[in-house]
Order: sequence, then structure tokens, then C-alpha cells
Amino acid sequence: MNSNPTSGVASPEVPERAARRQFRAEYKVGILAQYEKASRGERGALLRQEGLYSSHIDAWRKQGDAGVLAALAPTKRGRKPKVVNPLSRENADLRRELARAEQKLKRAEAIIEIQKKVAQVLRDLDGDAPENDEKS
Repeated sequence: MNSNPTSGVASPEVPERAARRQFRAEYKVGILAQYEKASRGERGALLRQEGLYSSHIDAWRKQGDAGVLAALAPTKRGRKPKVVNPLSRENADLRRELARAEQKLKRAEAIIEIQKKVAQVLRDLDGDAPENDEKS
């Protein structure tokens, strides 16, 4: 049964899993400041108004004592980024460049070997041919 916006009656169904509330560091600091300024009776009213519990205040105080706003800031979840050594990238680039140069050198050596063989074959053919200069 869903709530009807015109009737003003809330749905009695409870969601399967409640969404966890997350508070920004600025909000936490602001609420802590208001809480400290308020008198004993006003503190409860502030908590009810904001929908908070005293355990929130206790936890936020401990976080604040540990490192003020930095401790209150939300931490980034998930894997930590790898620390990249600046020399490793240069090293990889140089290795690729070296591999290309070695490949080029192998091709050049192969071409030179072929040219040597062709020159040898041409010399052999020139030596085997009858000399036409004597008859002329």
C-alpha cells in the first residue's frame, strides 16, 4: 500500500533496508558548535529536530579531538591508488625505444648481408662470362 500524496497518510510499509545516513564534515562541525552552545534542555530539542542521537555527538567529538575537520571529513572508500614511481614510466619508454632500435638494426644487418651476397654473385657471374674485349 503506497502513500497517497493527496490524503497525507504515510505508507505503513517499511523498506527492506534503510538507507544509511551520511553527514558532511561541515554539517558535523556546525551541529557540534550548536550543541555546545545550547543549554541542557535545548540539546535534546536540537537532537530531535535534526533526527540525531547522542551517540552521534559522542562519536563526532572523538573524531574532532583526533584531528578536527580532517577527521570529520569522509574517507574515500575502495582500493588505494598505486604509487607510481616516476622513473618506471621513463624506464618503460626507454625499453620500448631500445626494442625498436634493435629491430631496426636487425633489418639493416639483414639488408647488408643480402647486398654482400648479391655483390658476390655479380662478381662470380662477371668472372665466368667470356671476355668480349679481346674480340673487339
